[in-house]
Amino acid sequence: MDEDLIETAIGRFGRYQTWILILISIGRFPTEYQLNNVVFIIPSVEYKCLDNNVTNYCPCQNPEYDTSTIVSSVTSEFDLICNKTYLASLAQSMMQIGILAGSLIFGYFSDRYGRKIVVLISLFLEVLFVALSAVIPNLWLFLVFRFLIGAAVGGTMLCCYVLIIELCGKSFRPYASGLQEIPFLVSYISLPIIAYFVRDWRPLQLVTSVPWVVVIAYYWLIPESPRWLITVGRKREAIDILTHIARRNNRPTDQIESIVERVELQNKKQTQTGTFMDLFRTPKIRAYTLITACIWMFCSHTFFGLNQYIGRLQGNIYLNVILSAACLTPGLCLVIFATLYLRRKVSVITSFTTAAVSLLVFIFIPSDMRAATLAFAIIGLTGAYTSFVQVYLYSSEIFPTVIRNSAIGFASMFARFGGFIAPFVVNIGTEWVSILIFSGVAFSAAILCYFLPETKATTLPNTIEQREQAKT
Repeated sequence: MDEDLIETAIGRFGRYQTWILILISIGRFPTEYQLNNVVFIIPSVEYKCLDNNVTNYCPCQNPEYDTSTIVSSVTSEFDLICNKTYLASLAQSMMQIGILAGSLIFGYFSDRYGRKIVVLISLFLEVLFVALSAVIPNLWLFLVFRFLIGAAVGGTMLCCYVLIIELCGKSFRPYASGLQEIPFLVSYISLPIIAYFVRDWRPLQLVTSVPWVVVIAYYWLIPESPRWLITVGRKREAIDILTHIARRNNRPTDQIESIVERVELQNKKQTQTGTFMDLFRTPKIRAYTLITACIWMFCSHTFFGLNQYIGRLQGNIYLNVILSAACLTPGLCLVIFATLYLRRKVSVITSFTTAAVSLLVFIFIPSDMRAATLAFAIIGLTGAYTSFVQVYLYSSEIFPTVIRNSAIGFASMFARFGGFIAPFVVNIGTEWVSILIFSGVAFSAAILCYFLPETKATTLPNTIEQREQAKT
């Protein structure tokens, strides 16, 4: 199964796929803002106790918060200090729990009912929930909406990624994986700029959500995945969509029906969709499922933990975040280079190892060397980030179409466990212990990657049998 027949029909990545990538990227901005805004809406805030005029003292019944950097945050509005500090960590973690639930629910429905409808629903719900979270009156409702936002974010990340991957040819997958990170980088860089001018968390939520209500129009603009349509037996619809894409890409259309027939034959005319149980029925799929789940958990734990930790480093929070975001851009370029010229396992293991080693070095740097501590923290963050980007692509290549979203959804569920724990590790109290944990977790992920198959330059498997029979 060396030939990607869908690529033969519509091209590796033409004008039409570029248009869809642009639309999906625009729609994902609220997603990326919500993943990164925790350092601005739930920050660690300096305060002074008016009762005894002592700074950052506990217990404190009458705190006066420092508003020189952030005027109003969830932390200051709901007094999440002293014996309520754990609620700040919980508020950060609720979104990860939501992403966990959303990955499971939206991943299943995407495999069952299609990529397009789930993309549309998750994008719309995300915008709605973020806007509503900006007007809630108390902390408990905020926690509920953080969960709901997370569920929508989980669906958006998962289904948008898979839709783009399934629309492009195998030779363009490394580029597609990297290009889908553009909205993350742009939002990561633009968020501190927006937050600098909008220093109240409620308006910040509205500014980073309401403008994207236009995603409703995507119903008429984005297609269903033809790979998924063929897999579930909806051949006529797949032919129509492939014909439309081929015409937009100035490619011949006379062979599309025969190509679809050949793809259907490759799939052994299996029209049933996969279930979560299919992730554990066969030996190879079962092993790959468990290994990728652990890798995703370790990757998420390291990345989100460091992302929050950088917001606590000494110096200007806006500048620190912008520098971190800017440094991820060359990291993404390295990812594209690695996915083009290196084996998947080599590039992923290298990223995890880079993160782990830089964090070990960070532990031994004196705290008064601000530039050095920030530099190695950013290197660690970049290593974790590039690992995350590659793990998405790697996982999508390992699992067959019939259970691809379910598999990635299951792995993403474990990633949320890692993300859920991360804020509590950041707030553990002893700085070097937190960093040592992040480093050890990254090393563990690197070791696990050794047991996964190599997928570089392979055709996406469509059925479980194709993956089980593969030599790697």
